[in-house]
Amino acid sequence: MSFPLLTVTAAVPAVGAILTAAVPAARRTAAKWLALLVSLATLVLAGLVFARFEPGGERYQLTESYAWIKDFGVRYELGVDGIGVALIALTALLIPFVILAGWHDADPLETSSKRWRPTQGFFALILMVEAMVILSFEATDVFLFYILFEAMLIPMYFLIGGFGDRAHAGSDENAAAQRSYAAVKFLLYNLVGGLIMLAAVIGLYVVAGNFSLTEIAGARANGSLEMATSTERWLFLGFFFAFAVKAPLWPLHTWLPNAMGEATAPVAVLITAVVDKVGTFAMLRFCLGLFPEASKWATPAIVVLALISIVYGALVAVGQRDIKRLVAYASISHFGFIILGIFAMTSQGQSGATLYMVNHGISTAALMLVAGFLISRRGSRLIADYGGVQKVAPVLAGTFLIGGLATLSLPGLAPFVSEFLVLVGTFARYPVAGVIATTGIVLAALYTLVLYQRTMTGPVKEEVRRLPDLRPRELAVVVPLIALLILLGVFPKPLTDVVNPAVRHTMSDVQQKDPQPEVEAAK
Repeated sequence: MSFPLLTVTAAVPAVGAILTAAVPAARRTAAKWLALLVSLATLVLAGLVFARFEPGGERYQLTESYAWIKDFGVRYELGVDGIGVALIALTALLIPFVILAGWHDADPLETSSKRWRPTQGFFALILMVEAMVILSFEATDVFLFYILFEAMLIPMYFLIGGFGDRAHAGSDENAAAQRSYAAVKFLLYNLVGGLIMLAAVIGLYVVAGNFSLTEIAGARANGSLEMATSTERWLFLGFFFAFAVKAPLWPLHTWLPNAMGEATAPVAVLITAVVDKVGTFAMLRFCLGLFPEASKWATPAIVVLALISIVYGALVAVGQRDIKRLVAYASISHFGFIILGIFAMTSQGQSGATLYMVNHGISTAALMLVAGFLISRRGSRLIADYGGVQKVAPVLAGTFLIGGLATLSLPGLAPFVSEFLVLVGTFARYPVAGVIATTGIVLAALYTLVLYQRTMTGPVKEEVRRLPDLRPRELAVVVPLIALLILLGVFPKPLTDVVNPAVRHTMSDVQQKDPQPEVEAAK
């Protein structure tokens, strides 16, 4: 039996979470270093997965399959394609930065109610989320994926509700109530989506007789498994609804601004840059792979919803007064681009959507973490409480600007490549949708530059006059992310080489070919 690399890659952070939680309360610093070392070990393993993956080889590689619940045909079945490999690499890359950025976010803090922040639990929960997300990108058994899809809600609930923004630290009971509300809203939205998906998972088993993605997709392709049109559409809707909540897609998005606004900046990055990618990834792997005809049937409606997300998210971001909520609404707009690329049903669109998942994760992490450093210094999330920061903390302001420019997809930075591919792929099949989507670019420039202008330029406000610049630990978080944004902006080939073969398989699943350009015959 070959070495179970995929299992080990997910097991290391899971075991690390248990060990971190078991560190004695008095050894908080040891728990932090243990969590960081575990995340770095996971990054090395993810690098091995990336290195061993052969883009021109089998669709699913490094496969593992073991009997789990034999009576119901449930197997512990893993395998990765190019899309899964890219997202595993993203997850493993971001977690060390999340841990470093949140180094002091869970330090003991006595409040008027005599409650303490459990440091070990904070870092253990982050590692547990990492383990579940990585395993969800590897799972090729539908039931196993569903278990992970739901289980990751539990540690996220405690991270959102139990560890609030440092700007809300102290005895503010209203802040605690807001965190609790955000955590419960996150949980309820995603649980409802998961329950609907569970009904669809059971329905799929009744129709197919097993939960194996590869077996079901293969049977659909060779004609040995046929689904009634209405059955396929209902099953597709059950899966898509759950993924649209997780993504999130308008109008199922309202939990995200609350969750990101009330969580610490590192946890906000964990939500939108890591956990939410499971939703868009699953649209490619499960919706298009299992229900190709229903996917094509639903495409017009989904394209409209994606366009609404793009424009609505950007418009609301323009009017935000809260820095973190602005980034949250910007992310809703960006997820609209990702979903638009997936359902444009073109190879450029789907390649762009996959790259967008990776690039959005890096750019949002850079912007949100720098914003978190800024907020922790001033103690406020309100844009109006800042001004002239670039004069007192030029490095912080400069990194904030680069993160913002990446958010608006400036050419030369990584998100530009993915957004350009999404728009090209959309124009090829839905030109009107492509035109509407471009308004999101204009609005992104507006909310990003206005945010920078109001916080970083102008007269120095008295409250920010003594703000320190970025410290070495904070530079260790931000500089590598900015370097990646530039590197992938000018040289995205390592990612496109891995992603493009997987996209071709997905296009084959839905039996779609890229539209041929209309060339007027020469007279």
